[in-house]
Amino acid sequence: MESDNREQDRQLFYSLSALFASLKDGTYKEILDDWKWIMSYTVRYKGAVIFYLVLGLLSTSLGLVSSVVTKYMIDIIIGRDTGKLPLLIAVFAGSGLTGIVFNSIISRISARLDIDINHDIQGEIFDHIIDADWLSLSRYSTGDILNRFGNDIGTISGNAISWLPRIVISIYQFLATFFLILHYDRVMALISLASAPFLLMASKIVIGRQREYGKKTKQMNSRVMHFEMETFQSMDTIKALGITGHFSGKLREWQQRYRSLYMDYNLFSIKTSIFMSLVGMGVEFAAMIYCLFLLWNGSITYGTMTLFLQQRSALSGAFGTLVGLIPSFLNSSVSAHRVRELVDLPREVRLSTAGPDVHTAGGFTVEMQDVTFAYREGDSVIRDSAFRAAPGEIVALVGPSGEGKTTLVRLILGMMQPGEGSVVIKAGGRITRMNASLRHLMTYVPQGNTILTGTIAENLRSVREDATDEEVIEALKTACAWDFVSKLPEGINASVGERGRGLSEGQAQRIAIARAILRDAPVILMDEATSALDVATERRVLSNIMNGDPTRTVILTTHRPTVLTMCTRVYKVMDTSVRELTREEAAELAIDF
Repeated sequence: MESDNREQDRQLFYSLSALFASLKDGTYKEILDDWKWIMSYTVRYKGAVIFYLVLGLLSTSLGLVSSVVTKYMIDIIIGRDTGKLPLLIAVFAGSGLTGIVFNSIISRISARLDIDINHDIQGEIFDHIIDADWLSLSRYSTGDILNRFGNDIGTISGNAISWLPRIVISIYQFLATFFLILHYDRVMALISLASAPFLLMASKIVIGRQREYGKKTKQMNSRVMHFEMETFQSMDTIKALGITGHFSGKLREWQQRYRSLYMDYNLFSIKTSIFMSLVGMGVEFAAMIYCLFLLWNGSITYGTMTLFLQQRSALSGAFGTLVGLIPSFLNSSVSAHRVRELVDLPREVRLSTAGPDVHTAGGFTVEMQDVTFAYREGDSVIRDSAFRAAPGEIVALVGPSGEGKTTLVRLILGMMQPGEGSVVIKAGGRITRMNASLRHLMTYVPQGNTILTGTIAENLRSVREDATDEEVIEALKTACAWDFVSKLPEGINASVGERGRGLSEGQAQRIAIARAILRDAPVILMDEATSALDVATERRVLSNIMNGDPTRTVILTTHRPTVLTMCTRVYKVMDTSVRELTREEAAELAIDF
């Protein structure tokens, strides 16, 4: 019991320290803003919160009743006056059983609310993340985003519903316990509160380590998660390069950094723990001496002494719980701030004016005029460049790696907006600035293995959920993938692992192409999408795509000379410039390849 009280006092000490620190460094308003955001979710469940609160108050009241009944039962047994004992036993048992029922209901309600609000927040934040501006979102590592999406939202949802009722219940328990002790003895009531003002004064000399530690821990967890994710995703490469030892060493480095952070705060905790333990022991000793003095003088009964000691601990616990909510308050504000950073990311550009319909006759032309773009100010990747791809054309982007070919594809997809110039799509006499609302007109085959865990059919249907088996098979045939898929025991329902595990690179590329074909968009962008195919298959795939829809516009980046001979136009991306090559230059480039 004493150790529990000391731990509560220590927690109180840390909490008040952090709160005073926030007042001192001017972050208190920021914390309140974070909590206003959290409370916007709380109000959605106000009915359940009120029910939770009422049950909590009733449960606390029953606990006090049980304590008073225990006092009288002890006095009755010692005085051998058992006339009222059956009634007191009945009241004691009834309040105890009712308390168990109430606590069980509270636990059930709390669990349901926690999961509901967690799903609500995750759903909304997920929508914000996937609709965020690509360039802004790319500044966050995947591990950091997942840590915020999982751990931080978990912290928020765990406190959004329970925090307010816990405050009210703790205040009620504190006041009710204090006045119960005061009813029997004023001096004992003051002794029970002895540690409170001392803690309030002592906390002023302690810096706000808790909030700072919380921030550093969350940042560290995000970095470690990012390292672990990259490592496991790149396991094939790591093994092939023979650098497993390097990554094992990096993990130990991260562990050492976390250990240093943890031990630094642990030392601070030990110092304050010793100090607060001495304070707690002093208060416990004073309460015990006073009770023994009253008992010696005959001023109180054994039952009253038991009540005093029990409720003194309860009062200290209620005060500690009340102020101990500050860590939850601060931790939730840190998590809310981290999540709000994702919420506040700029949205993708979506123009309100309706763009051309996907079924517009004659196809679509993609044009760029005088485009300049930079990921960082003053460091242009593309400068004053133009580009054009018309219906029925295959247009290639060539050039050394890292010169901006993929950047151009992102600009065409409307994932990023040029700093200067324009990217537009033309159809039926209409010219529309490229934006996220027009992305339904395009389909995309990115670099690398982009096959997801699931069946082949599920991978293809991710772009068209209502596609029939026949349509899936037809898309596979167009992409020259049906030859090997048809030989699998389960055909299109054959399972593939993460990132296409179980398939060769060429097979994975063809399934990715089939997925893009099934989308049936008038513009298709292929970013090194045929690099793992042999020459004959590559040419057959491109011919099938154009024969399937003669008005389709195909834009591709490539290093393959065989593709260039099939292209209407070829653009070279190099030294921040996008320049259309003459037929002679394109032919010479194909030979040089």
